[in-house]
Amino acid sequence: ELLAASRKGEGADGARQYALLEVLYATGMRVSELVGLKLSALSRDRRFVTIAGKGGKERLVPLGDPARAALSRYLRHRDWFARKRAANNPWLFPSRGGHLTRQRFGQILKKLAFEAGLDASQVSPHVLRHAFATHLIEVGVDLPTVQRLLGHGHIGTTMRYVHLARTRLTGTTSPLELLDPPKR
Repeated sequence: ELLAASRKGEGADGARQYALLEVLYATGMRVSELVGLKLSALSRDRRFVTIAGKGGKERLVPLGDPARAALSRYLRHRDWFARKRAANNPWLFPSRGGHLTRQRFGQILKKLAFEAGLDASQVSPHVLRHAFATHLIEVGVDLPTVQRLLGHGHIGTTMRYVHLARTRLTGTTSPLELLDPPKR
């Protein structure tokens, strides 16, 4: 529902909101990592993104076809957002102040939740991060791989997603139910 709402946007703003949501969900990165991405973080073929995580640790995360398509659409409009800055703005998601802020992304996400008919108080960047990890666990991805993709320093931090996956599978209500179910 949320991803569908993000696809409906038109023009530069629509392309950006769709790319933001697709990339965030496809990678499970933290919102601060997303808005702090530099254009140079994308591999040439856009199949991978290098994420600068907590403590300056970098990790390479694959991008699926939907995220790559959303990025391709957005990159045709990117310079419009960088117009107030030099054309050589290094940020993947530039804005007047340099790069998009976490707060502005939160506003975009709440707007999309409202447009999708969802309870905006239950939608956050962290809910998308949990959904990413939970969906990986649900389809059988091993915990060490999920740990690396999320950039967790300790496997115990990742273990909580096992609980979330079980909760979801048993039908207990959780904010994750706001998102589309994983494709099997």
